[in-house]
Amino acid sequence: MNPNCARCGKIVYPTEKVNCLDKFWHKACFHCETCKMTLNMKNYKGYEKKPYCNAHYPKQSFTMVADTPENLRLKQQSELQSQVRYKEEFEKNKGKGFSVVADTPELQRIKKTQDQISNIKYHEEFEKSRMGPSGGEGTEPERRDSQDSGYRRPQEQQPHHIPTGTPVYQQPPQQQVAPSYGGYKEPAAPVSTQRSAPGGGGKRYRAVYDYSAADEDEVSFQDGDTIVNVQQIDDGWMYGTVERTGDTGMLPANYVEAI
Repeated sequence: MNPNCARCGKIVYPTEKVNCLDKFWHKACFHCETCKMTLNMKNYKGYEKKPYCNAHYPKQSFTMVADTPENLRLKQQSELQSQVRYKEEFEKNKGKGFSVVADTPELQRIKKTQDQISNIKYHEEFEKSRMGPSGGEGTEPERRDSQDSGYRRPQEQQPHHIPTGTPVYQQPPQQQVAPSYGGYKEPAAPVSTQRSAPGGGGKRYRAVYDYSAADEDEVSFQDGDTIVNVQQIDDGWMYGTVERTGDTGMLPANYVEAI
């Protein structure tokens, strides 16, 4: 049997039947509920199983909810629950970054390799800083110079301040001008470079570097020389006699070591 039209109620024959919105319609009866414009299967819009055109399609409006005390309480409770959940998630993901990366075996292998490379570089830098750039015996002076960072080269050294109570070293007298007799001038006696050490017994030291005297009151020595009758002047300077040359004077304390 042929069905009836959903609008006019008459029988719909197959040649004029439109099957839409779970109903059967005549082609002429399938029109907009508001403007009566004839519709087809391409331009209709259904609302509550009734056809509408695009211009008269009912717009859904939200219902207003009164701010009753119960609704306000529920709203406040929802906000509190949201804040609690946010803090839990924040504490859980703290320190992990914003992006969550799966801990796959490949990532674990890469992380382990990076840790090994970092450890190797750290040990290399540590060995370089401990042994110096070239390594071996040649780096001993640089290492000791870095340890004695408080010492400055004699050219940059400030005038020596000798503490009170320490034997004061006196510089040798200046060369005397020889008197002349009838135009003949007697040659002056050369000033001895040998100086007397302060009183009291001294210690024996061995030179570990070469040193060239920068002032008249200093002595020069070579690596391996023995310095005797050594007296401590201050933290950076000593007074002693070079056993090889017999010269006596000031010498830097970080260039020698006790025997």
